[in-house]
Amino acid sequence: MEDKSERKKFFGSLAVPALLVAIMFAVKVIETAFGIDMSRWGVIPQTAHGLIGIFTLPFLHGNWEHLLTNAVPILVLGTALYYCYPTLANRVMLITWLVSGLLTWCIGNPHSVHVGASALIYGLNLFLIVSGFIRRNRLLIVISLIMVFLYGSFIWGMIPSLAKLQNISWEGHLSGAIVGIVLAFVYRKKGPQKEVHHWEDEDDKEDDDDNNNGGERPYWDVPTPTDDELTVQYRFRR
Repeated sequence: MEDKSERKKFFGSLAVPALLVAIMFAVKVIETAFGIDMSRWGVIPQTAHGLIGIFTLPFLHGNWEHLLTNAVPILVLGTALYYCYPTLANRVMLITWLVSGLLTWCIGNPHSVHVGASALIYGLNLFLIVSGFIRRNRLLIVISLIMVFLYGSFIWGMIPSLAKLQNISWEGHLSGAIVGIVLAFVYRKKGPQKEVHHWEDEDDKEDDDDNNNGGERPYWDVPTPTDDELTVQYRFRR
């Protein structure tokens, strides 16, 4: 029964990330089938037209390789988010999406176009990593370590001198990372918290149960004998 419940929770956590990835693929299929380029609808920093990209940014990709590179992290990180933080996931996803896009629009080069789900990926990744450690929850820390292991090298994508060589949007990466870290602290008291074990309380309860012992005197609670009783015992031993 428990396995069935966990399975249901897992597939429920996968629903939103899978929908996002499905839309990403649908957009690329349309671009390929009709020979059009939708990148003009990406974030164009500091321009009125480029504001639309705040909403469309995660769905637009330069090529199939770019799409596949982003699709897997969205599935992994998105599922982890909805599985571990079901009551916060929608807010974290939406805020990360929109605010990271807005920050990219503010700090990016006005002569550039930013497309891809990288800002969202960086935001979700940093949220999961930071949240896991500040909450000191074992399951969340394990998730955090897995994220570091899988995407630990992503830190280089926020360094301008390295990112520019590969035509990578370091502004989007940095914006997503900032949003993810801020949200981790803003929501630190919401959702799953540090596990608390009441070992002492349980031991005390067991002691109390033993002391009661159905109204009988426990074996270690021996009454102090009187002088007469000591004399009788002494003579009996002789």
